[in-house]
Amino acid sequence: MARMSKDDRSVLSWLAFAAAVAALCVAIFGLRDNGSSSSAGGTGGGAGAATTTVNVTLKDFSFNPATITIPTAGATLHLMNGSSGNVHNIEIAQLGIKSDPIPAGGSLNVTIPATPAGTYKVICPQPGHEGNGMTATLVVSDTGGSSTGSAADSHASLTASQMDALMLSQAQKFPAKTVGHGGDLMAYKTLADGTKEFDIEAKVVDWEVEPGRVVKAWTYNGVVPGPEIHVNIGDKVRVVLTNHLPQSTSLHFHGIQVPNVMDGVDPYTETPTIPGGTHTYDFVAVGPATGIYHSHHNAEQQIPDGMFGAFTVGDEPIPQVLKDKGYTHVDKKINLVLNDAGVIGLSLNGKSFPATEPYTLRVGQVMEVTYMNEGLLSHPMHLHQPMGWVIAKDGEPLLTPTPTDTILVAPGERYTVLYMAKIPGVWAWHCHILTHAETPEGMKYMVTALIVER
Repeated sequence: MARMSKDDRSVLSWLAFAAAVAALCVAIFGLRDNGSSSSAGGTGGGAGAATTTVNVTLKDFSFNPATITIPTAGATLHLMNGSSGNVHNIEIAQLGIKSDPIPAGGSLNVTIPATPAGTYKVICPQPGHEGNGMTATLVVSDTGGSSTGSAADSHASLTASQMDALMLSQAQKFPAKTVGHGGDLMAYKTLADGTKEFDIEAKVVDWEVEPGRVVKAWTYNGVVPGPEIHVNIGDKVRVVLTNHLPQSTSLHFHGIQVPNVMDGVDPYTETPTIPGGTHTYDFVAVGPATGIYHSHHNAEQQIPDGMFGAFTVGDEPIPQVLKDKGYTHVDKKINLVLNDAGVIGLSLNGKSFPATEPYTLRVGQVMEVTYMNEGLLSHPMHLHQPMGWVIAKDGEPLLTPTPTDTILVAPGERYTVLYMAKIPGVWAWHCHILTHAETPEGMKYMVTALIVER
């Protein structure tokens, strides 16, 4: 994709994100309490529990406050799930405390008994949430706690001008340079009989999600997302998987028609590919198809941690009704792979804002975008301009295209959308779960931009 000079980046950041900040910024960080509560299982509470109560709000994906202070005599944590729709709970493993799950909008109380002074790690034990940064610190001290139970938001003391300055500073970093770029086309070898052979190595590498945040990603060929496999309809395809992971794995072609024995689901269709082992998959490409290749072994870790990539067969046809509107050909194709868990966390194509990649079009050009969700949550993806037309669902061409400016993409789903650039400018492009797009310090996570030039 086209890159920009530093001067271009500065100008575009000022133009784009002055408007985008105003559009996205909402009051999402207040405490929320619906008045209901219940005792949590496994808390270890008993006689003589202290009367100190501290309010703690569980968000996507953070605790407020991030540092919870209580006295050594113990306290009650009043937990409120202020998320956008996710179940959360808490676990303090050092104290043997784990609360019951709390649905969005719900609350419950957890009793912490008399505890020695010190610091203790608090996590949300829901799959992928700790890896996505949902942790806090419990500080127990002789002077800790509050009889009123109020928990000040860590950003409540910011003045309007201070918050504005933080947001502007964050916007001006975009697009931030990081090491590594995923999703490019994978090279292949053509065998004597015409078979296209793709070699895939599953391995753990250092991956920079955003400037300074380097994680141990589980990858295909060392990048997140893995390189795109693209073939033509009717091609003979061979994929050779080599496992350099510390665990066994398998390779599933999600949304791609293959014989059952090539489905990549151990132990049903094959034995696991052990560390150091290889496995070969052979099939003929049926299409058009838009799929994903990913692990199907310990998937709750291996996929969110980075083991996914696009697999496309042929091209999705443009419906005649759109050709009549001027969508006669596609100028640019983009796969936008969504994630929200594991070590990668909230991200677009393996990167988190301000390290996400901007995209450019000229007025009148058409861009084909395929949203692919490899996370644990649904994401309503919203491009401020222009209006899009959904032409395929899970790789299946639609008889009638559907207009959209916000499209909800569930885990495992793929939607192919055509956008025609009409109005020049820099248009924000983000998940519309606002906690996935902006913080008091500015835009973050699942945000990028479409730059439309004359």
